[in-house]
Amino acid sequence: MNFALILFVALVITGAIWLVDALTAGRNRPHDAKLPILVDYSKSFFPVILLVFVLRSFLVEPFKIPSGSMLPTLKVGDFILVNKYAYGIRLPILNKKIIEIGQPSHGDVMVFRYPKDPSLDYIKRVIGLPGDTVEYVDKRLVINGKPVELAAAGEYSYVGNGLNYITGQTWHEQLGNHDHIAMTQYGIPPVIPYQVAGDFPYRDNCTYNDQGFKCKVPSGYYFMMGDNRDASNDSRYWGFVPDANIVGRAFMIWWNFGEFSRIGHFIE
Repeated sequence: MNFALILFVALVITGAIWLVDALTAGRNRPHDAKLPILVDYSKSFFPVILLVFVLRSFLVEPFKIPSGSMLPTLKVGDFILVNKYAYGIRLPILNKKIIEIGQPSHGDVMVFRYPKDPSLDYIKRVIGLPGDTVEYVDKRLVINGKPVELAAAGEYSYVGNGLNYITGQTWHEQLGNHDHIAMTQYGIPPVIPYQVAGDFPYRDNCTYNDQGFKCKVPSGYYFMMGDNRDASNDSRYWGFVPDANIVGRAFMIWWNFGEFSRIGHFIE
């Protein structure tokens, strides 16, 4: 469901009804006269819809985390806020960038439209920038030939609604300016080659084997991975994320019905 499009249509309809009435029957209507019900609703809802549309399109948009691919950073049921202007101002609906403000950096947690189905929003961490070479071999991440700094952070386990019991090893990981926790799971390989899609753009930039993969990120694209490294459906399987698919940078957990202590937690 394209909620931005629905908001836009509602905005146009309510605004048009209010404007047409103001230019026709409303011009001669007594100040204290009762408005037709359709005009009354349109006049009441138009400012609210406009405010929500502007805030959601250009400033901040809420999302809910649906899966465990970003564990332990984000849990199923976390409601997060996404900065819509961090990577530039984009026209709503068309998603065309009109003002350049910033670019994604290594380690950013980013929301984007899934390349194989742009109606779906995904959230992962930025691992590779345009021109980078990303390797994940024997569960060790290497960027441009340099292993990413790691420090053991202990075991981690998680049980969520509808999820199997998850357990693994966590690591302090330094990506750019982000010091966060990533996770590897026992008994799961770094990549499952037969699950890799064979038709994504620049597929020839990647090589795979039982030990892992190596990908060269093309210009204008990004390589994304989940913090739950061995249980994430990400760029290793379906390819690179084009700049045009970027939605924004996740920066805060604003609600979680099951764990109130997570509310207000900023995302590293």
